[in-house]
Amino acid sequence: MFDRIRTAAILGVHQATVAIGISAFPLVVFARNQLGINIPVHRLVETTGEAYENVET
Repeated sequence: MFDRIRTAAILGVHQATVAIGISAFPLVVFARNQLGINIPVHRLVETTGEAYENVET
């Protein structure tokens, strides 16, 4: 039972980070092109994706 709750929670966190990454995309592109700043949103999405995959196995 707790495994299902944990899996659902991790899936929710992963989906939220994907949504944040998509929403922040214009800001990230602006920051990189105009300000020369890299914002590593992809690392957060990859980390949560890997955590979700590890729960499934």
